[in-house]
Amino acid sequence: MHFAMPPRKSSRPPPYAMRNSRSFNLPRAFRRRDYRFLAILIAGCFSIICFLTYMFSSGGSSADYIPAGSAPVVIVTVFPMSAEAEFVEKIKKNRNDYAMRQGYATFFASATDYRSLLNDQPLTWSKVPAVRHAMTKYPGASFAWYLEPTALIMNQELSLIDHIMNKERLESLMITNEPVVPPDSVIRTFDHLKGDRIDFVISQDHDGLSQSSFIVRRGEWAKYFLDAWFDPLYRSYNFQKAEGHALEHIVQWHGTILAKLALVPQRTFNSYTIDTTGNNAKGMYQDKDFVANFPKCDAERPNCLELMEPYFERLDGGKKSE
Repeated sequence: MHFAMPPRKSSRPPPYAMRNSRSFNLPRAFRRRDYRFLAILIAGCFSIICFLTYMFSSGGSSADYIPAGSAPVVIVTVFPMSAEAEFVEKIKKNRNDYAMRQGYATFFASATDYRSLLNDQPLTWSKVPAVRHAMTKYPGASFAWYLEPTALIMNQELSLIDHIMNKERLESLMITNEPVVPPDSVIRTFDHLKGDRIDFVISQDHDGLSQSSFIVRRGEWAKYFLDAWFDPLYRSYNFQKAEGHALEHIVQWHGTILAKLALVPQRTFNSYTIDTTGNNAKGMYQDKDFVANFPKCDAERPNCLELMEPYFERLDGGKKSE
């Protein structure tokens, strides 16, 4: 009996099988199952490049999108715990009169509003979370202007934006190559900054940076700056002037903050009515200055209203003559 022989295998491979002599292994990253990962990686790199180009281009700005019709500026004032009611009302009226004239918003708070954030730290720190709070409450404001309650807005015809924050105007005001903390700080203000790249404006008095009047431009940088200033490490450190010395520290030793800072002449928006040191003639209030600041004024005592009374009379006289 003969059995059928199995069919001979063909020497020709099926068309879908690659000959060994022509085969090669693709690197893992280029195999088909990794194309999705590669596409995501390329898209991520492209997004990072676009973001960095936007942030570091000379014409860009770190400001957030601002809805049309919003008040461009919010004026922030924080009152001490024991401020007299009459004093508080007069200061609020001063801010509201100016804000109404210019189309700005106002934000008032008590230092005790932020006590839960401060533990046993000085309540003067309250100005920092208050600015952040105001920017949250008024998301359409391009700028937050913090002004101590011991200061009066005297020249209410001046627009904060035209007087200070306009690009060309700010570039003309900026004090460059100046010690951040006078007289001999080794850290100096930059001399190549553009006005539309500035996010923090402040002035100096004889002692250093004066945080009684400063402007912050809305944006991601502002959030970073306020968070850095309010860092628990600095609040727990025993700085002699609390938030004042903490500000000078971060400005001098954090290049990302110094690169966004503009130092302007004191009389731009922080003129003093009293020369407390005898060495601050350039910062003294003159007629038609924007702001009059009372450095010897204690908002928790009656002497503040007494010191301010002649300036309130000037403001009232100016309104009657209009």
